[in-house]
Amino acid sequence: MPCGQPDSGAAPARYVLGVDVGSTVVKCHVYDRAAAVRGSSCRKVESLSPRPGWVELDPEVLWNQFTGVVKEAVQSAGLRMRQIAGLGISTQRGTFITWHKRTGKPFHNFISWQDLRSTDLVNSWNKSLLLKVIHAVFTVLHFLTGNDRYLAPSFLTFSTHQTSLKLSWVFKNIHEAEEAAKKNNCCFGTVDTWLLYRLTKGSVYATDYSNASSTGIFEPFTKCWNPTLCNLLSIPMSIYPPVKDTSFNFGSTDSEIFGVPIPIMAVVADQQSAMFGECCFHPGDVKLTMGTGGFWNVNTGEHLFASRGSLYPLIGWKIGEEVVYLTEGSISDIGTAIKWALDIELFTDVNKTAEMAQSISDSQGVCFIPGLQVSGDDPYLCASFTGLKPSTNRNHLVRAILESVAFRNKLLYDIIVRKVHIPLQTIRADGGVSNNSFIMQMTSDLINKKIEKPANVDMSSLGAAFLAGLASGFWTDKKQLKKLRQVEAVFEPQKDSEEYRPAMDAWLQAMKHSPHW
Repeated sequence: MPCGQPDSGAAPARYVLGVDVGSTVVKCHVYDRAAAVRGSSCRKVESLSPRPGWVELDPEVLWNQFTGVVKEAVQSAGLRMRQIAGLGISTQRGTFITWHKRTGKPFHNFISWQDLRSTDLVNSWNKSLLLKVIHAVFTVLHFLTGNDRYLAPSFLTFSTHQTSLKLSWVFKNIHEAEEAAKKNNCCFGTVDTWLLYRLTKGSVYATDYSNASSTGIFEPFTKCWNPTLCNLLSIPMSIYPPVKDTSFNFGSTDSEIFGVPIPIMAVVADQQSAMFGECCFHPGDVKLTMGTGGFWNVNTGEHLFASRGSLYPLIGWKIGEEVVYLTEGSISDIGTAIKWALDIELFTDVNKTAEMAQSISDSQGVCFIPGLQVSGDDPYLCASFTGLKPSTNRNHLVRAILESVAFRNKLLYDIIVRKVHIPLQTIRADGGVSNNSFIMQMTSDLINKKIEKPANVDMSSLGAAFLAGLASGFWTDKKQLKKLRQVEAVFEPQKDSEEYRPAMDAWLQAMKHSPHW
């Protein structure tokens, strides 16, 4: 009998699916009760760039990729769809679409979190007198009340990665969306919301707290879509979906899609999902994801810390009465830089890069300055190498790239230590770049902390599956999940961080001078 078809004699539901719709790939893993992967499928995310700086996703292509990996993963596990107890969906954050409420027809492609079309709006708003006045008002309110929700709200510092100004762009430039919104017929959704809508053929329109808080439009202090911001940017409040728990019965997929209805038991933003997959359940637990970019997340428990510099607050997850908050800091150009080096054939096997870096005692003064992603804030920002000499070879260049990752991890970790007044506990790393032993060891040395790497680095998929499994009763509680964790490697400090001082000082000097080329 073909995979996905109903089968009255099939075995009972003993597996959960975790799907991760990331920025570069869509992955699906089939997990058993021991959290072991029984089947997998992966497809590359195809992004579009209709204009310089614009990054879009075709919704129909993404839909076909999603349904395709689910079917392929179940088939690769030798299972039938009826044996799936629940589906958890982890998605890239901030990527969104709008569509007509009655017809379901999108008004435009997905606009990616990487998209830069709002650059001019960002620059004009950040320089505007009105924004300065609003900042002053919030400063006074914080002084009078002592309430941290008034301390430099994150939504008042605009960047090109935020959803808000790109959504404002939609209503200024796409007439059909503007007219539909006037008649209360416009729906806004991040990737999770749109997938829920499609999987249930329009019967479920919702998001969860982790995805909502990651847009920058949802206020984590009040747990509501932010009317102040929407009024400021002329975004209609009627477009937003209801916000549900992260681990929650969202309904079932329409039976025509996979042959049988599959319960959708969790939707979650990818970094928060990785945090849950790493079992960072306690205040002070730290997760470091190193993929396309780098993300440091600290579990702050029931305490929500206001934005401080490069750190910002998020809702990690909501399960029943439990709301867990996170503080996050991010680094760009980690996996991006390594992929670029592979593309220009600095090496032919990414797994050999740690060995190349370790084959020499230092980078011979070569420094890598990150900046491969286009910047809307500084058009002259670019990646570069400094300190090149006639004796410089591939190993020096590769080591310089890997060192730059560890140095930036150190800088961000130090900010976290200064700003987040919670004792930091276990640090757990995941993402493809966590497979690089040179970066992991150097980061451990620099921050003088032990770092654990799990056996399975696809933590966003596992986190979504864990959340779905809890909602469906597949797993009983978080204590059981912690027992399922498998640590593959532990990196403990082996060198004094002072031994890296000359190299890091040289790198910091190179970073300081690079914007002035």
